[in-house]
Amino acid sequence: MPDPAAMEAAVHEYVAAFAANSPERVAAIFAPDAAVEDPIGTPPHVGHDAILAFYTASMQTGAKLELTGPVRLAGEYAAFAFSVHLHWDGSDKRVDVIDTFRFNEDGKVTEMKAYFGPSNFHGFG
Repeated sequence: MPDPAAMEAAVHEYVAAFAANSPERVAAIFAPDAAVEDPIGTPPHVGHDAILAFYTASMQTGAKLELTGPVRLAGEYAAFAFSVHLHWDGSDKRVDVIDTFRFNEDGKVTEMKAYFGPSNFHGFG
């Protein structure tokens, strides 16, 4: 079973990496064969190179993350609610998201799933 303190620390590192505009830091929390499904229902980004490319593109929007509640831990999973804040097309926007991370025994994320839909976009029109 992954260490709960390390699991929670990985979530905080994820948020901090966005603040630092560092896709390399985000990619470092993932296992080499991890999968990122963002948003849920889209083709996953599998493996370190694909995950790094995905987060590099994501951070080019200037997105910053803000946790909106505590990290929830259950077994090998962490779930966390947060808002994505970005300045787009001349105004501030927000997307409310819930992510889940699944961890391996080494404390690396093996899968990430992002849950949000049209009703979670604010300020887009």
